[in-house]
Amino acid sequence: MIIRELPIDERPQEKLVIYGTSALSNAELLAVIIRTGTSNKSAVALANEVLTFKENGIRFLAECLPEELAEIQGIGQAKACQIVAAIELGKRIATKPKQMRINVNNPEVIADLFMEKMRYYKKEFFNVVILNTKGEVISVENVAVGDLNCTIIHPREIFCKAVKKSASAVIFVHNHPSGNPAPSREDIDITERLIKAGEVLGIRVIDHIIIGDGTFLSFKNKNLM
Repeated sequence: MIIRELPIDERPQEKLVIYGTSALSNAELLAVIIRTGTSNKSAVALANEVLTFKENGIRFLAECLPEELAEIQGIGQAKACQIVAAIELGKRIATKPKQMRINVNNPEVIADLFMEKMRYYKKEFFNVVILNTKGEVISVENVAVGDLNCTIIHPREIFCKAVKKSASAVIFVHNHPSGNPAPSREDIDITERLIKAGEVLGIRVIDHIIIGDGTFLSFKNKNLM
């Protein structure tokens, strides 16, 4: 059945307007994005094919490429780009600091800020959260990208932007593509080295947070610093 043959309050777009996004299934939400189906397939049916294209279901969309989506019959380049753009927009909204500066008073605040984006990365990304004297987030800087096993970290790159922005303190955040946030010996050694570098510059290292898949580890909470 094509969507226009459905009752008005069961069509994804109209349903969204009447009942809100929470009333829509994953397939219906995706159908709103791709808008149209094919001559023999509704947008919802096409959306279901996208969601079942890979074994990991909807999680596939977190890091998919347009050319991967275009392999699905009925998803051309335009629809593939619409989907990828919508996913990226969602990630940016999830990780964008609010207009009011965030006050970092516990590790959960930082973990919440990064979790929904960094948990899906296939490489290690090392970020520095720069704080002012009130403990508020001034900015977030990505300073290194590594392979699946390690990230090359140098104090010069880590503290360069922090010094330029007159940081009072910093928090390090990086991800483990494996999904397990347990720190490696290398993670611990790097953190110790960066703490010493920060002391020389007069910039406190408050914490180092490792993001896993839906979980995180705080060096401060684990007494690792």
